Amino acid sequence: MSMVSPAAHPSPETAAHVGGAAIEISGLSKQFGAVKAVDGVSLSVQPGEFLALLGPSGSGKTSILMSIAGFELPDAGRISIDGKDVTYLPASQRNLGMVFQKYTLFPHLTVLDNVAFGLKMRGVARAERHKLAAQALATVRLDGYGARMPAQLSGGQQQRVALARAIVYRPKVLLMDEPLSALDKNLREEMQLEIKRLQSQLGITVVFVTHDQGEALTMADRVAILNQGRIQQLDAPRALYEKPQTRFVAGFIGETNFVPVQVGPLRPTGALVQMPGGVGAREVRSDALVGRIAANSAAVAAIRPEQITLGRMDDPAALQATVSGVIYSGSTVLCIAQLADGTELRARLPDPSRVAVSSGDRVGLLWPDDALRIYGDDVHGAPAR
Repeated sequence: MSMVSPAAHPSPETAAHVGGAAIEISGLSKQFGAVKAVDGVSLSVQPGEFLALLGPSGSGKTSILMSIAGFELPDAGRISIDGKDVTYLPASQRNLGMVFQKYTLFPHLTVLDNVAFGLKMRGVARAERHKLAAQALATVRLDGYGARMPAQLSGGQQQRVALARAIVYRPKVLLMDEPLSALDKNLREEMQLEIKRLQSQLGITVVFVTHDQGEALTMADRVAILNQGRIQQLDAPRALYEKPQTRFVAGFIGETNFVPVQVGPLRPTGALVQMPGGVGAREVRSDALVGRIAANSAAVAAIRPEQITLGRMDDPAALQATVSGVIYSGSTVLCIAQLADGTELRARLPDPSRVAVSSGDRVGLLWPDDALRIYGDDVHGAPAR
């Protein structure tokens, strides 16, 4: 589905660079009964940026997208596109492209007529709308498919038709609501690259809702992590993965081990942290201390499984553990180990051919000094504005 004002007609060069519009959201709130779906969200999207909204079910990501589209009206806050206040503007007047999870193609119309349908409803002459629809199909690499019926297309091809229908008006903003969730893994990955290529080619601004973290990290310039209607962190993919600002983000993005630790003396450069199992205290830099952390207090350490390696039991720097499971997963092996106090740690080892451990083996767990990130009690997972 696409939305456009009757006066907004595209130029003939559909495949040319379109350019994107800035989006500004300030204090957006939306409530459904007793549930606050969006709670005071503010964010800016730059022209031509690809922003992903990521979070668990009920986190507010779709409500934000539908508010930008005009399908939902917020209870409070302001939305502007290209500097124009569109908070309560009807959806049909926002000149936005929209792609849903379901393609909703008309089964009795050809591919070309499906793409041209919105133009027909707005009174564009047949020859002109077919020319524009053919150009849009060429942009999504479906040149020559116009005469086919939707039933003759694969799932990926139908999704490309939906994309062509959304860009035929040359909108400056493209909104996408989990458009790839119905596709199988290989096709989904192919379409991720295709959508990113199209966005780069057109220079269009994209806001993309997904529950798939890999998809968000692969496609987006920035990702907004949402939980309970609030933004937990808005950052580039690498920053989200390497420097999560809340424990919720650390646990939501990628695989993470959480280990109870004891923080010792605080120093100007960081803190001494005592790991479980009697291992000597580790020096943790100040930029890896997140939240309210006091000297001689309990905290939680986060460490990624791929940062852990297996060493000798007698290594004084290693945590002593017992292997409880070894899982082969193609390019890696997941080694699950338990400390003496029952704490479970997972190590993802990159070379399966060199992993020679099995359940019951005693091992030493090691990691680089900069691999730990320590979270205080105020970032246990509570929503952050």
